[in-house]
Amino acid sequence: MHRSFPGASLPLFYLQVEVKMSQRPTGKVSFSLTNPAVRAWIYQIFAVVLLVACLGYLLHNTITNLTTRGITSGFAFLEKGAGFGIVQHLIDYQEGDTYARVFVIGLLNTLLVSALCIVFASILGFIIGLGRLSDNWLIRKVSTVYIETFRNIPPLLQIFFWYFAVLRNLPGPRQSLNAFDLAFVSNRGLYLPSPELAPGSLAGFIALLLAIFGIVALQRYNHFRQIHTGRVWHIWPWAIVMLVVFPALAHLIFGPALHWDVPALRGFNFRGGMVLIPELAALTLALSVYTSTFIAEVIRSGIQSVSHGQHEAARSLGLPNPVTLRQVILPQAMRVIIPPLTSQYLNIVKNSSLAAAIGYPDMVSLFAGTVLNQTGQAIETIAITMSVYLIISLVISFLMNIYNRRIALVER
Repeated sequence: MHRSFPGASLPLFYLQVEVKMSQRPTGKVSFSLTNPAVRAWIYQIFAVVLLVACLGYLLHNTITNLTTRGITSGFAFLEKGAGFGIVQHLIDYQEGDTYARVFVIGLLNTLLVSALCIVFASILGFIIGLGRLSDNWLIRKVSTVYIETFRNIPPLLQIFFWYFAVLRNLPGPRQSLNAFDLAFVSNRGLYLPSPELAPGSLAGFIALLLAIFGIVALQRYNHFRQIHTGRVWHIWPWAIVMLVVFPALAHLIFGPALHWDVPALRGFNFRGGMVLIPELAALTLALSVYTSTFIAEVIRSGIQSVSHGQHEAARSLGLPNPVTLRQVILPQAMRVIIPPLTSQYLNIVKNSSLAAAIGYPDMVSLFAGTVLNQTGQAIETIAITMSVYLIISLVISFLMNIYNRRIALVER
């Protein structure tokens, strides 16, 4: 027996609208201070007004002080002559050059030490991280002692140790240590032969590109062959042959690609070649050793995050340990390694500012130090220096995030 009720003949849509309208609150919103939402809005508006007032006061106070001291704001000082020398510069520089050129030199020196430390710390950290997981008792203990020692010593003290206790105590130029009269080590730095372009440089460069292209093609073919046949073909002998034979043929046909300017002792110092000054060497050694301890722990934790069953499955297939590590373990561990590894690379860039303690001409020492003292443009120089480190860090993070997305495992 079916019972009829009012509204049964109405469409379902009207019934839903009627129910929703009946559920709407009928009371008006109270703007009283007893309402938590009203108090929250008042607090936020008050905080914003207070922040704007503080910023306005600081800006007004800064402009007043600059006017009182006769300091003009702006970036026109970059076109003025610097009038001081720089120990290391990757581009040509004279004492009469502008502050803008000093900025470029400081930027290049900062990028140089950061790149060197990132490369050396990554290699050393990867080796030490694998040593922590080694089955050999001696290697495992040495790696542990290395990490626990250098990780707990402040980086500034390590820089002082390498600079004052090691490099500054080397013999002078006349008693320098030499290797086959080509490289010389003294308390003035490491002197190495400097390459200079020769008439056959273009042909040598093309030959090197062809060798690299051939190695990449062999690598792709080897990967394709392994997927379809399961056989591994060692391409490294052919890679060495191409890297040696192609440039050698270009050298015989078109002449040498490079001339080498060998340093020689003249007077009280060496002339010619290129020099790795003690400040750069100490900073590179200290930051590489210090950061490699953290990278080693990142590598160790990333490898241990992979299930042990993966290693056992690879062993059951007869894969040797190097192949298992390279093609099974590391591809799965990289998703855990990359995020903290990015943080360590950023720490290297920021810690490079400690170079000012030993006089290495980086951004902080040159621009936020000497230029600031000479011009008095505190706001501009500090703002430029902070922007440089911010941009470098953002670029590193962007590149590492792209690499992280490329190696990410695809869930199926």
